[in-house]
Amino acid sequence: MITLFQKRVYEVVKKIPRGEVLTYKKVAELAGSSNAFRVVGNILNKNYNLSIPCHRVIRSNGKLGKYNRGARKKIMLLKKEKYI
Repeated sequence: MITLFQKRVYEVVKKIPRGEVLTYKKVAELAGSSNAFRVVGNILNKNYNLSIPCHRVIRSNGKLGKYNRGARKKIMLLKKEKYI
């Protein structure tokens, strides 16, 4: 069962434009809970819906962070979108 916060996180992430990124913290803020950035990471780690571009969410320190399809795939997608 999907929670209201999960739904909000997915809606925020769906709106990240191609070639741009948001931090886990910013996604948490926009979803209504600024301190829930770790929860955002856990939610996105379980996402396999390709319409939710979770590869566009990075760490606050600028590092890419993890990706449930592998770090290489995240790098490839962000390069393809000309973010890196």
